[in-house]
Amino acid sequence: MILKLKQEARSKKSCSLFPVSCFEFINMEWGQLKNFIWLWVIAAAVFVYALNSARKKIQMQRFGDIELVMRLITSFNPAMRLAKRACMLLALFFMVLALCQPHLKTKEVTVERRGIDVMIAVDVSKSMLAKDIAPTRLDKVKLELSALIDRLKQDRIGIVAFAGDAFIQCPLTLDKSAVKLFLSAINPNLIPTPGTALGPAIQAALQAFNSKEKDFKAIILLTDGEDHESNPLGAARKAKEQGARIFTIGFGTTDGSTVPGESASEGFKKDRQGRVVLSKLDEALLKQIARETGAVYHRSSRGEVEVDWIVEEIRKMSQKGLKSEKMIEYEESFQYFLIPAFILLLAEMFLSERKRIS
Repeated sequence: MILKLKQEARSKKSCSLFPVSCFEFINMEWGQLKNFIWLWVIAAAVFVYALNSARKKIQMQRFGDIELVMRLITSFNPAMRLAKRACMLLALFFMVLALCQPHLKTKEVTVERRGIDVMIAVDVSKSMLAKDIAPTRLDKVKLELSALIDRLKQDRIGIVAFAGDAFIQCPLTLDKSAVKLFLSAINPNLIPTPGTALGPAIQAALQAFNSKEKDFKAIILLTDGEDHESNPLGAARKAKEQGARIFTIGFGTTDGSTVPGESASEGFKKDRQGRVVLSKLDEALLKQIARETGAVYHRSSRGEVEVDWIVEEIRKMSQKGLKSEKMIEYEESFQYFLIPAFILLLAEMFLSERKRIS
């Protein structure tokens, strides 16, 4: 209704020579309201003009009677001086209005947000506390996951946390701030069951998707790849059947690293024979999982370039409409104020305080 009234108002003759009608000016929106503070410049200019006039009046009083002096200065035109100052003040006013980024609503449009559903499975097992990647593997996971969330702007994202078991920590959502809130809560104490089970992690991620859809699904697995007989390849084949692709990112080194014990007094984790356990990156398994679903594997790097590569691959996947949003299109209107300001400045320059001699 409001848009219709505005269109009718535009079709009518403006109430002044100003390019924007009175109706539009009243309903105009401002992008930078804080810039209205610059109106003090106009007040400062008025003060300077008043001070200058008072100073000149005092000088004329010292010279003689003001009325007599004014009769002697026949070439001076006080009305033109007033007009020049008015032009300058109005020009300043219009420039401040232009600085406040005025704009008019033109129309309301419906925009469909398109993307895919992405479940991110994060390994929170004790082996992720290994320090072969500084400061720890888990800290590096959080860093990469934060970068990943920022790049998947138009997609729905969810998080699965897993160790010896898995659960959906954050369901699929478009709210990236909520996803990052769940990300900050990720720690090795989330899952009481020890070990690393990639199979249940993939199955938990699949439960978050719409089972009726055979496309628009991606799982990103962030782990060191150590699996304790959970049949991850079987879970990967099931994911393929449901139309999901599993992208894997490996954290750690093939040489391995020690894992902290259950308590500070234990030092490093040891096996039943009392030997220190080394946790190693299993790249072969992670490559097999990715290859099984037609996706790719990358090892974690310092520059997180693998995040960009995976996002690029995801962008190539078929996308669906996730959400329809109503947006307002605006027409920038600063020029409606700059043009009269420029004309007023030109007028101020060409107007003369001297009377024309006939």
